Amino acid sequence: MRIGLIGTGRIGTFHSAALQRHPEVEALVVADADTGRAAGLAARIGAASAASVDDVFTGLGRSGAVDAVVITAATSAHAELIGKAARAGLPVFCEKPIALDLPGTLAALQEVESAGTVLQLGFQRRFDAGYEAAREAVRSGRLGRLHTVRAMTSDPAPPPAAYLPLSGGLYRDCLVHDFDMLRWVTGREVTEVYATGSDAGPAMFREADDVDTAAAVLTLDDGTLATATATRRNGAGYDVRMELAGENDQIAVGFDDRMPLSSVEPSGPPPPDKPWPGFLERFTPAYEAELAAFVDVVRGERPNPCDGREALQALRIAEACELSRRERRLVRLEEIAGR
Repeated sequence: MRIGLIGTGRIGTFHSAALQRHPEVEALVVADADTGRAAGLAARIGAASAASVDDVFTGLGRSGAVDAVVITAATSAHAELIGKAARAGLPVFCEKPIALDLPGTLAALQEVESAGTVLQLGFQRRFDAGYEAAREAVRSGRLGRLHTVRAMTSDPAPPPAAYLPLSGGLYRDCLVHDFDMLRWVTGREVTEVYATGSDAGPAMFREADDVDTAAAVLTLDDGTLATATATRRNGAGYDVRMELAGENDQIAVGFDDRMPLSSVEPSGPPPPDKPWPGFLERFTPAYEAELAAFVDVVRGERPNPCDGREALQALRIAEACELSRRERRLVRLEEIAGR
């Protein structure tokens, strides 16, 4: 199989190594709007480089035709690249989000569905062992009636200031992963949200009309209550967790020996020697597994584990939270387009 990878920044470079190692990937062709950066990555990992991004879709030039495309370019380019892949009849894996707004997301999905092609979204937590075990515990009935879910994502340091206006904001960029997990683990849909946020941190968040810390209360369609919190500045390290409480038992995802949390109880566990420094380290196996799944999907060996419509539902929750924060009111999901 020949795969084209578009976007050679941090996540693209990371994915390129996993694809190069995959036994079914015969050749990797990398491309970027910055052709020099693409050529540099290709030389380092022994891949081919395309003369332009468009060459990946047309099969022209020295790179040759590809069987599938992996999109790790800037978020603003995702929808356009998805559309080009659909029109070229190519299966595509794309890092989230499809687009930064609902109209752009729905337009890209329409192109994919009209073309009858495959779109798999990069919600890598679906391939994390802890979240998979939590899903099984909930679905098997081990916890009994689920009544409370607590989800959180805490980044150790904020992204560059230039990234913030392009990110879509903390709900769409960061908490959207927790919203996807809330649906995927529980099998339920969110019906309403109330969200708030704080921009009391560095001025760059206020300048980007964003918040550095956020919290949301979400009600699921069976009455289960969930909270989701996020922050861009958690000095202890990268902290991603989900706690699920039922009438019979309570479990936690992310509660391991690298969890960046210290107990102040006299008999509590010691602080971690090596807390998680970032998302790439925390989710390396999951990232590799989602790309392996994409190869299997392209080969017709498994169903799509996260199609565009699944990603749309997580974005709708994020949109509802952003609306709730701005208008300081409860928002029902039926108010958000895309059902």
